[in-house]
Amino acid sequence: MLKLTKKADYGLMALKYLAEHPETPALSAKDIADAYGIPAQLLAKVLQRLTKTGLLKSHAGMNGGYALAREASRISAYEVIHSIDGPFFITSCTKGAHGCDLTPSCTIKEPLARVNDTIAGVLKSISIHDLAESEAQSAKPAAQAPNQGLVTLTLP
Repeated sequence: MLKLTKKADYGLMALKYLAEHPETPALSAKDIADAYGIPAQLLAKVLQRLTKTGLLKSHAGMNGGYALAREASRISAYEVIHSIDGPFFITSCTKGAHGCDLTPSCTIKEPLARVNDTIAGVLKSISIHDLAESEAQSAKPAAQAPNQGLVTLTLP
């Protein structure tokens, strides 16, 4: 099963929250953690990592906290996941310097590499703005909400 790590999940949630509150210059890790009921200390580490990789800006001081480093529409879900968890692979054999003992007889490496690339492409096409918008759309009554935010994944 493909699954995000808790840290990546928290990172996406935090950036989504920041995108939903553009009127606030900076929000603290505690503000974001309280909004979602997640551990503030773990979230603080995730936010520090995202700051180090350039997706967030941190502001020190009494009214300090975190803010998006660029527009939410220009930050992809893939960037957030990659910043926290590193390269994205569905199997260990699709990429990397170490060869697999089964490479000469393996018949699934290339198809799995295409699946990996497709999933990465979908994650690259979803922006933090999209995540925030899909939340706003789901809050509307079904009759008013257009069919947005749905992702169809067609595998090769």
